[in-house]
Amino acid sequence: MLEIFQYEFMIRALLAGVMIGAIAPLIGMFLVVRRYALIGDTLAHVSLFGVALGLAVGIHPIGTALGISVGVALFIEYLRRTRRIFGEALLALFLSGSLAGAVVLISITEGFSVAIFSYLFGSITTVTPSDLVLIFAFGIVVAFSIALLYKKLLFVSLDEELAISSGIRANLLNMALMVLVAVTVSLAMRVVGALLIGALLVIPVVTALQFRHSFFLTMLLAIAFSLFSVLTGLFLSFSLGVASGGMIVIVSIILFLVSLLWNKK
Repeated sequence: MLEIFQYEFMIRALLAGVMIGAIAPLIGMFLVVRRYALIGDTLAHVSLFGVALGLAVGIHPIGTALGISVGVALFIEYLRRTRRIFGEALLALFLSGSLAGAVVLISITEGFSVAIFSYLFGSITTVTPSDLVLIFAFGIVVAFSIALLYKKLLFVSLDEELAISSGIRANLLNMALMVLVAVTVSLAMRVVGALLIGALLVIPVVTALQFRHSFFLTMLLAIAFSLFSVLTGLFLSFSLGVASGGMIVIVSIILFLVSLLWNKK
């Protein structure tokens, strides 16, 4: 098993996986509490459209995915806040629309290439040094932002109206959270894949919730479960020669099932 460290691409994948595994539950905790978990899947499909656009015009795919997903996340929050479209319908609209746009772009260019499949399902062999730099740079920004805004984000997530009446600028915090979600989703596509990143945002959090601890301790447990899932999934995907994203999510689901049995006991 130690032979995995002989390959540079696996070392890059493990480093990227550790960062993604750490920041995904940080964001997912607030999304689950808000009952807004579907935003992860929506922005993943938006990011896929950004990847397809980047590949079509010859720009770094993660860069275009970041830019488009952040813009759409802010627009979704604006529409949600003004109540022009109800939340679930709004997410379904962007999810299906962005996926349709990605399929059209792919069909116009060269069809479903290996590059697109690596962003769809995740691939341990395609994490480049530039990807790793982006993942760590923006990952540190996400983690620092959560640490800085933790108490206010928690207050707004638990009771937005009370937070507003207490003088907290909930609108700005909600927009900041949406930007952080968009950044996390875009960065995680290389390791987990666009179709599975929503699971990494939610499943470790739901698993940690089964142990019924405080919010902060639950967040730490979620990070631990996420890191275990990512690292175990990467090792298994390397050994078995399967997609890393699918294996990571399978490990996450197994942990969730174990947590259900523990909770019942």
